[in-house]
Amino acid sequence: MKILKTLAAGVGLAAMIATAAQAADKPVTVKAVGTWGSLTNYQKHEGPFWNDHINAATGGQIVGEIRPQTELGLKGFEIMRLVKNGVFDYAFGLPGYVAAENAVFEGADLSSLTQDIETQRKVAEAYFPTLEKAFADIYNAKLLQLYPFPSQTLWCNGEVNGLDDLDGKKIRVYATTLGDFVEGVGGTSVTVPFAEVIPALEKGVVDCGITGTMSAYKAKWHQVATHAYTLRVGWGLAFGAMNMDKWNSMSPEQQAMLKRELDALTDAMWAETATEDEVAISCITGGACEIGEPGAMTLVAPSEADLKRRDQVANDVVLARWAERCGEDCARNWNETVGSILGMKAEAK
Repeated sequence: MKILKTLAAGVGLAAMIATAAQAADKPVTVKAVGTWGSLTNYQKHEGPFWNDHINAATGGQIVGEIRPQTELGLKGFEIMRLVKNGVFDYAFGLPGYVAAENAVFEGADLSSLTQDIETQRKVAEAYFPTLEKAFADIYNAKLLQLYPFPSQTLWCNGEVNGLDDLDGKKIRVYATTLGDFVEGVGGTSVTVPFAEVIPALEKGVVDCGITGTMSAYKAKWHQVATHAYTLRVGWGLAFGAMNMDKWNSMSPEQQAMLKRELDALTDAMWAETATEDEVAISCITGGACEIGEPGAMTLVAPSEADLKRRDQVANDVVLARWAERCGEDCARNWNETVGSILGMKAEAK
């Protein structure tokens, strides 16, 4: 009887081991949604990663499929709600599109605070744990990436030679923090969908629009806008996040493989974006352009006086309004993380 019990226990243990091995070896299919199908991040990174790379890199352990939000007809604010509900397993998107749920999502890309991509990456890394907790608490999602689009600048249909010329202008924005900046320099913020900016510029609904350098070039804003004012008012910082139930359904080995490949993807995205500003600005202002037909916009770089005024607007308007929206604890956390890098302090006025 003792031998039978021992044999039964051995068989049970073997079955458990076999079941665990099968679970570890079972391929995972990830249904993802990307950003804009016409832009570099989707064409070179998001799309190829999920449609091809992850399958090959994991030996078929993880299989992906992805379509951009533009092809699916989705609006940015819908995406993480769909991930939370399990409609998608993975999503790329902009924190500005989920900031309506909680102002904490704005904290790594507050308008005009960083003027170079190296500092922006330090900011993103410092704030990652804060966003990781927010995605888990609010969307039941595992934050796995923060990466940038090219720097967000101003494209105007009319003469603009510096920051003072934005006073009284109607300026297209897509995030609350960008509106804070616009209003801080005396402009009026107007929300216009990306696809409708060109007719809005043509008809005078807006005088200027804010978007990334490469986004402006590929969308042909230079066909209607005349002046490219390259003060950096944001980075279009984006995220990659997975439904937490999907993440937890994966074996530890699969999780480790996916994170390894996503980390490499993130590095590639930062490196690509670091080169895109120069290429796009050259193309859109009539310089050398190997990626298409050049535009003929007038290039206007910010002056020292512009940058000094930007500092004042960033502190007195952008940071102050955000601190009020986000609350005392949120602002304190920002000051201890991002603020320590930038030498700035978020305080509600």
